[in-house]
Amino acid sequence: MLIGAHVRDGDPLAAARERDAEIVQFFLADPQDWKAPKPHPFTDELTASDVEVYIHSPYLVNVASLNNRIRIPSRKLVTQHAKAAAAVGARGLIVHGGHVRKGEDPAAGIENWRKLFERASFDVPILIENTAGGDNAMARDLDMLARLWEAVADFDPGFCLDTCHAYAAGWDLETAVERVKAITGRIDLVHLNNSRDELGSGRDRHANVVGGDGTIDPQLLADVAAAAGAPVLVETPGDGQADDIAYLRKAA
Repeated sequence: MLIGAHVRDGDPLAAARERDAEIVQFFLADPQDWKAPKPHPFTDELTASDVEVYIHSPYLVNVASLNNRIRIPSRKLVTQHAKAAAAVGARGLIVHGGHVRKGEDPAAGIENWRKLFERASFDVPILIENTAGGDNAMARDLDMLARLWEAVADFDPGFCLDTCHAYAAGWDLETAVERVKAITGRIDLVHLNNSRDELGSGRDRHANVVGGDGTIDPQLLADVAAAAGAPVLVETPGDGQADDIAYLRKAA
């Protein structure tokens, strides 16, 4: 099992060494901005390194949206970031499942995901990530995730399981891996995050796996990682990431 962390984008390999991380994830641009990513200054080092790389798309991306001013630039940004991710040798681009607004038909949001894959090809695998809250989210509830996967499975997307998001959405983490794989047939990456809030809170507030204010039993998180059988990234507070990684190496 490869274990690593989401790190600062300035020098990801230095951050990996500081944490003894085998894989890293980072942003290629401001996650709260619609601007296209620029070439990464450590491209040559990243492509030559044994450290595996994943890229997270900006938080603003909402492929499912029925609002043209959000959906159209979201599609463009996914394409731009996928191209830039390929340039640094990334194994995948993580994209949140997104949502439609209150009163809108979730089926239309699912169709927008299908249109993304119908209208473009991507230079790296697109990994759809489950999200924590929202009644009209595409990847918050397992039944909606099943509807989404039925629409996009032909395009062979990947899946990224976030444990904090799953816990916030009310999922039973003891059975989460089994239930997700029954829907998607796969888990390509795990964001192994503890949660500062209780089960079903709907709040996305990450905590360190160990030694912090998390409400999830660290051993349960380690069990999720082992069951998933996929690379693991912690998106936890940076000061505790090295301890999180060390714990998971022993416990998972």
